[in-house]
Amino acid sequence: MGWSWKTHASGTQDPPEVRNWRIHLIALVASMSALAMGYDTAVIGGTMALNSFIRDFDLDSISKSQRDTVQGNIVSTFQAGCFFGALFTFPLAEKIGRRKTIMMASLVFLLGGTLMTASRGSLNLIYAGRAIAGLGIGASSLTVPVYIAETAPPSIRGRLVGIFEIASQGGGMLGFWINYATDQTIDVRKQSQWIVPLAIQLFPGVMLFLGMFWCPESPRWLARGDNFEGAEKILTSLRGLPSSHPYILHEMGEIRQQVELRSTNHMSKSAQFKKLFQKGTRNRLGLGLALMFLQSFTGVNIITYYAPRIFETLGVPSTSLKLFSTGFYGIAKTLGMITFTFVVVERVGRRKGLVWGAALGCIPMWYIGGYVMRADPAGAAARGIVNRDGWGYLAMVCVYLNGFIICATWQGITWTYASEIFPLDIRMLCVSLTTADTWLGSFIIARSTPYMISDLGYGAYFFFSSILVCMGVWAFFFVPETKGISLEEMDILFAKPVHKAVWAQLRGKPIIDDQVASGNTRKSADSSVVEKDTGVDKFEVIEERKNAL
Repeated sequence: MGWSWKTHASGTQDPPEVRNWRIHLIALVASMSALAMGYDTAVIGGTMALNSFIRDFDLDSISKSQRDTVQGNIVSTFQAGCFFGALFTFPLAEKIGRRKTIMMASLVFLLGGTLMTASRGSLNLIYAGRAIAGLGIGASSLTVPVYIAETAPPSIRGRLVGIFEIASQGGGMLGFWINYATDQTIDVRKQSQWIVPLAIQLFPGVMLFLGMFWCPESPRWLARGDNFEGAEKILTSLRGLPSSHPYILHEMGEIRQQVELRSTNHMSKSAQFKKLFQKGTRNRLGLGLALMFLQSFTGVNIITYYAPRIFETLGVPSTSLKLFSTGFYGIAKTLGMITFTFVVVERVGRRKGLVWGAALGCIPMWYIGGYVMRADPAGAAARGIVNRDGWGYLAMVCVYLNGFIICATWQGITWTYASEIFPLDIRMLCVSLTTADTWLGSFIIARSTPYMISDLGYGAYFFFSSILVCMGVWAFFFVPETKGISLEEMDILFAKPVHKAVWAQLRGKPIIDDQVASGNTRKSADSSVVEKDTGVDKFEVIEERKNAL
């Protein structure tokens, strides 16, 4: 019996062979960058709360306002480095490939981590190390999701990018608990109490560099350079299918067609930038920029960066207890990301996940703001009143609930969405802009949070919960579903304005038809007519799709 398109996961054309161990292991190795990113992002807040760090960096001899400034500088220099790393890496990733770029990014991160570990009480070395490590993380956070998306089959693309996010949140959880462990087991009089948490971040950087020697280059990057033979060889290895298999022939045909349609091998950088504003691309770029910027304003980042300070506002007094409470926040975020990877992204979908995440995620934030406004737990703790009632414990549970819900939806979906929607020829340029955009949002949050906590109090929680409500409404009307759609078929999905694509999907009329996806039919530009393909010349089809774009 011949091979059938029906032997695939629901909504895609993927046979079971393509969802193999090799593609999962490649995603896991590449996601070591996310482990380093999550760890570095989360560990610094707890490290700055350690009494040994406060002593060795003379933070106990300055005013609270000055300490807020120093903490804001330490955290935000990392985000600034990530911003520039993401923004300026795309030419390198286009020229030398995804794999080599990831390896170079890991070396830059290791340099920054080494400077932090060896700072010995020098704030300038901490700043420099954070900035340099940020450059490496920014470069890898740009390249790795694209690399995973370009090597993944459609049916598990979201899951594989989700591994990147699980590693990120898992690294954050590890950072929280390492701080607690060092506070409990290492004498506060020793510098090693804060050196050990900073040194551990070097481990995933080394694993990433060594692991990428085993991983292949992106077949789509090879095809973009007209190396179709090399692309096919890697694709057959990744999919576990022979080159004569209909699935491989179909996927290679789509890749060839998009390269022919959108080849920029001899196009100048200015011409590539102009393509950002063409019909069918500008709507994707605007959507990606909005999603990646807004995910920094869900409220999760302020807790991640300054978790001990947040729990202090909820009346948690001692350093040890604050670090212990923070560790459970890391567990909640990791569980949320696991839920995203194995339930939300491929079953619930991208658009519904965003809407439900905003609707449910804002509720805990509203409660936390109301509790802080009414009970003033931080003020009570300052007066020596540390007994919390059931409402206080519920506020702490709400912190964990918010982290779980947002990580199960917005934190994962935004990275997945931005890595999959852009056309091949300017994909890396677009993703560099969206990734830099999210680090810009993170920088704003990192820089302003200490002052928001000190000056706004409960108003900070009301601010983020209100933003979440607006984000959910916007996602409902303007974010098309991309679940199960191949990278090459994104051109058809976004040929129309996004609100029209969403409206068509809401009416049960998806832009991408199963028969179109299988190559047996082709859809007209307005997505309203599906015609049988009766042997139309390939170049006529290319010209028709070019006109649609």
